[in-house]
Amino acid sequence: MKSKTIIFYITNNGLNIANKLKTPYPDAQVLKFGQKAIPGLWKKSASLIFIMATGIVVRTIAPLIKNKKTDPAVVVLDEKGRFAVSLLSGHIGGANNIAKQIADFLGGEAVITTASDVNNMPSIDLWAMENNLVIENWEAVPEISARFLNKGELKVYSEVEVKMPEGFLREDKLNSVDVLITNKQFQISNLPPRAGRRGDKSQIFLRPQNLMVGIGCNSGTAADEIEDAVKGALSKNRLSFLSVQSVATIDKKGAEPGLLSFAGKYNLKINTFTPDELNSVSDVEKSEAAFKATGANAVAEPAAMLASGAGKLLVRKQKIGNVTVSVAEQRAKSKEQRQGKLYIVGTGPGTIKHITPYAQNVIKESDIIVGYGTYLDLIKELTRGKEVISTGMTKEIDRCQKAVGLAMSGRTVSVISGGDPGIYAMAGLVFEILRAAEQQLHGESVNRLIGKSQKQSSCSPIHPFTHSPIHVEVIPGISALNACAARLGAPLMHDFAAISLSDRLTPWKLIEERLESAAKTDFVIVLYNPKSMGRPEHINKAREIILKHRAPETPVGIVRAAMRENESIVVTNLRDMLNYDIDMQTTVIIGNSRTFVWDNRMITPRGYEKKFKI
Repeated sequence: MKSKTIIFYITNNGLNIANKLKTPYPDAQVLKFGQKAIPGLWKKSASLIFIMATGIVVRTIAPLIKNKKTDPAVVVLDEKGRFAVSLLSGHIGGANNIAKQIADFLGGEAVITTASDVNNMPSIDLWAMENNLVIENWEAVPEISARFLNKGELKVYSEVEVKMPEGFLREDKLNSVDVLITNKQFQISNLPPRAGRRGDKSQIFLRPQNLMVGIGCNSGTAADEIEDAVKGALSKNRLSFLSVQSVATIDKKGAEPGLLSFAGKYNLKINTFTPDELNSVSDVEKSEAAFKATGANAVAEPAAMLASGAGKLLVRKQKIGNVTVSVAEQRAKSKEQRQGKLYIVGTGPGTIKHITPYAQNVIKESDIIVGYGTYLDLIKELTRGKEVISTGMTKEIDRCQKAVGLAMSGRTVSVISGGDPGIYAMAGLVFEILRAAEQQLHGESVNRLIGKSQKQSSCSPIHPFTHSPIHVEVIPGISALNACAARLGAPLMHDFAAISLSDRLTPWKLIEERLESAAKTDFVIVLYNPKSMGRPEHINKAREIILKHRAPETPVGIVRAAMRENESIVVTNLRDMLNYDIDMQTTVIIGNSRTFVWDNRMITPRGYEKKFKI
């Protein structure tokens, strides 16, 4: 699969723009333009961004252009970044979106010329791709698109549940529709006559990928024979091969070379099942030969049924040479069954260059972004054009409840968390809310749940999100302790303890006990939330406790707003640390008995000097 983005420049001004674009496209490769290099990169790249005159680009890529299904996205920028032109593969390739993203980031203007975008109407090919519908007759796309633009509506026959954009009207009469969404092979010539029909371009066929093909085969069966058998069975039963989502078989055949080759050719997933799983399916045609060879009463039929989740088959077992084929249609999920997605995203210190590429992609792909206003302001380039829900400090529960609710409605949501979401942040709260929701669903109160979890044996851990109704993923970020340690040198090279001085959720007495234990056992200590307007004395008390076990000269690092524009770094000691500004944006790192300062950096030795005699 293509994934590479390449940015070409000619002049130094172009190079400056290219380097700026490394922020929204951190994996992009920046190259100086040379015509000879383009053909070799054309097939390998998902998108090509040229910072130069459009004429140069047109003359360079003209011989390489084949079709919109395989050509990379091509975007052209001027050297001032004022205009981002979507030149090629605007919809399927994503050039329109790339041009808009670049224009938003640079503060320029996207130049989009595709008619659907200009008229603010949905693109048929892009809508089909977003809904996993395969276009069968691409030659019909221009005519149907023009009809939509001229009339403002299209009549659609659909056998699957799909969200229709504005202007797409459902219709059950085949002879009057513009778009057919079906896995059945209707021959246009066999459809009832329709006024205005012109060959096979008057209707467009979109194939939902909802067929599961069960396959049984003898050992050594060639890929071509398997392919012919599958296509033959589908054709005989008037089903489209383009609707095949995956194939299924018994586990003993999962590594069959011919089957692997066939599936790989069409990028089909292979589902495998054990004999016991296959034998659990009733109402299938049993085979003594199959049972003797594999231990399963049948392979093709039960494999197709298990893979699809269906209760019945569309095509009963058909034996064709060395291959048996059966077909089932994937059971459609109701709106209640559609799984939403919730990403808990760590954005690190705050600037986009310190956010992982994976986290950036997740944010870009999400429908809704939820977060604390200060953190959201730092990543505006990633959230433009999205629904953003911003709340103030201390509103963590409201944020997470809102995000969970939206995800449960089937949306894709990103909860933004500064630093790492699993360290004094949102991840734990999200899972607590999900667990409470699950328990309420099963009739248990939240209080009862908390009581049970506190008594639970360590030998029998609770997994509260095992049955989450949504997909939840925690995406790590650079935590404050990582960022601050990097700015100070290497203070965390040995064992350390992180302690928050906020008693908003933890009793101060417990915090004091933890400080005492960490100081007594010579941990390096990282202090989060050291001082606020409401509790200015906590950092003083913490220092007093630590001084009982550490020398006044013990190195201390004070870092505020690490890796942001207003960053400040101080290396001092326990005696003098309170002479410096400390607030809620500050992290304090207190060394252990062996921590030393060199070149204004804190270093905690791990013991290498004993082993290597440094």
